[in-house]
Amino acid sequence: MTGREPSSPTGSYATVGSSSVSRQPATPTTAARQPQEYTPEQFTQPFCDFMTQNPTPFHVVDYCKTKLRDADFHELPSRESWADKIHPGGKYFTSRNGSALIAFSVGRAYKPGNGVAMIAGHIDANTAKLKPVGAKPVNEAGCIQLGVAPYASGLNPTWWDRDLGIAGRVVVRDPDTGGGKTTTRLVKLGWPVAKVATVAAHLSNPAFFGDGNQETRMAPIIGLAGAYSAAERRPLGRPGDFVHGQPAELVQLVAGELGISYTQIANWDLELFDFQPAQVFGMRKELITAGRLDDKLCSWAAVMGLLTARHDGDDDGHVQLVSLFDDEEIGGKLRQGHGSTFLPTTVERMVEALARSAKTPPPSYGPGILGQTYARSFLIASDVSHAGHPNFLDKYMEGHVPTLNTGLAIKHDPNGGFSTDAVSAAVLMRVAELIGATVQPYQARNDVRAGGSIGPVLSSMMGCRATDAGIVQLSMHSVRATTGALDPGLGALFYKGFLENWGKIDGEYAP
Repeated sequence: MTGREPSSPTGSYATVGSSSVSRQPATPTTAARQPQEYTPEQFTQPFCDFMTQNPTPFHVVDYCKTKLRDADFHELPSRESWADKIHPGGKYFTSRNGSALIAFSVGRAYKPGNGVAMIAGHIDANTAKLKPVGAKPVNEAGCIQLGVAPYASGLNPTWWDRDLGIAGRVVVRDPDTGGGKTTTRLVKLGWPVAKVATVAAHLSNPAFFGDGNQETRMAPIIGLAGAYSAAERRPLGRPGDFVHGQPAELVQLVAGELGISYTQIANWDLELFDFQPAQVFGMRKELITAGRLDDKLCSWAAVMGLLTARHDGDDDGHVQLVSLFDDEEIGGKLRQGHGSTFLPTTVERMVEALARSAKTPPPSYGPGILGQTYARSFLIASDVSHAGHPNFLDKYMEGHVPTLNTGLAIKHDPNGGFSTDAVSAAVLMRVAELIGATVQPYQARNDVRAGGSIGPVLSSMMGCRATDAGIVQLSMHSVRATTGALDPGLGALFYKGFLENWGKIDGEYAP
């Protein structure tokens, strides 16, 4: 993966394209600010590169693993013992299903029972996934179509007439073992392959969309039957083989992209994605347009915060941790989701290994040490939040209209849709105070659905203090959304400040 890291600080605003990105300056609430090594502008282009190159959770995890290894993080395979592999001063990561990842660094002064500064996001997005049997009969219109199913609120009206790519992972048989051994390979076709076409207004009432039935009206076109010979269109393999139920042309295309024979394809997890690259727009290039901002925006910023955070002082005694989940958009109840054991088990295994490696005295691991850890920990459940929409201000409550290029929104819901309370909101306001950042309040009107996120589930499982807060965006759950050009960097620097300062803040806000 080739996404550029933030460049070295230059003391002046970085540029995007040919003109500067204007920045709304933060208003510090204290004169005692910590100097920043980076500016938000330095994160804009690397974020756009990341979004363009990594459309699926599998690609995001692969990207993150590369960045973490480059920063001397060591992988912890989940099937192996971690007993002698985790030590104070070390940096580590582990993954699950190839679509979820947790990375953490341990302070040099760590002692058993110390807390964890946690940031959690999700890297899945509303999309359309290829069906187990994806081939559809060619009708008299002569188009080759693909069977897909909506994931969460994918295939909504914003998907009509978009240039769509195909990407994901493929389960590949090893021909040298007679097909018994398999591995997974990532694939991303390098051009738009599919389109969900509208019908002309002359032929439809309502115009363009017909009845919008996701099964019968939104099957994407991937080619024309007349472009292929009868032999090329014939189903591959034997009845019962996975490839037999997929469009032969697509199977051959994916196999060619991977440099393998189609007979090696055992199965795949492929999905559609908006192919247009992430890029800046606006008269001063002060905005970003991209697909899949929810929630790769917060997740990327969290990883950048971890990678840039200082954590090598002799008095740093807490753990800095970032967790990226799959399946949030469908409830997070699968094994790689936020409702699974992934984060609690990782923290427990980490604490157990650190307790056993402690020198004086060697404490015994158990509920006591784990309970202390969670009591001293804090979670930022960081999913995107709503920016104020200039054409729909009636949908917002006065005083709760977050703006772009300003800072994170702290999300409130008295009915428990979010985990924020007065103490956890004050913690984030203290982070902002220490680093000279701005945070914004958001709560939905009483007559508007508030939504929900991962904070309540995770905080209830672990019993730690928590808040839901995220970078703001427009057009949430659209195939194409908008954020501010400074927002990825503002998020990364806020997360960096939280991770670095949690040990200090914990002493101020201990229950």
